[in-house]
Amino acid sequence: MKNETKATRKGSSPIKVWCLPEEKASIEENAQNAGMSTSMYLRNVGMGYQIKGVIDQDLVLKLAKINGDQGRLGGLLKLWLTNSEKLSHQDPEQMRRVIHGVLERIVTMQIAMLDLVTKTK
Repeated sequence: MKNETKATRKGSSPIKVWCLPEEKASIEENAQNAGMSTSMYLRNVGMGYQIKGVIDQDLVLKLAKINGDQGRLGGLLKLWLTNSEKLSHQDPEQMRRVIHGVLERIVTMQIAMLDLVTKTK
């Protein structure tokens, strides 16, 4: 039985790329945006792979916040609509205005969510 060792990248020779400091910074930023090390990014680009970036973390946080707000508003609206006995002492016209306000807020949040998503395309 022979002792065969597989070649690894660490054991192979590197390729040096001469570039200006701005170019290096740009390559490193592109690699980070793609969720890769600089070496992996350059290797994949050099081998002709299409680089797909990771989802922008700030965008995900903003969308999660909007989604949470939507859920809370929807829950509040459901409570108002299903627990009419608890709200029987409230002025019906005032409750209508409040519910319309909540619905407008939900629509506003949906528009904000759509804007965030369409800006990333």
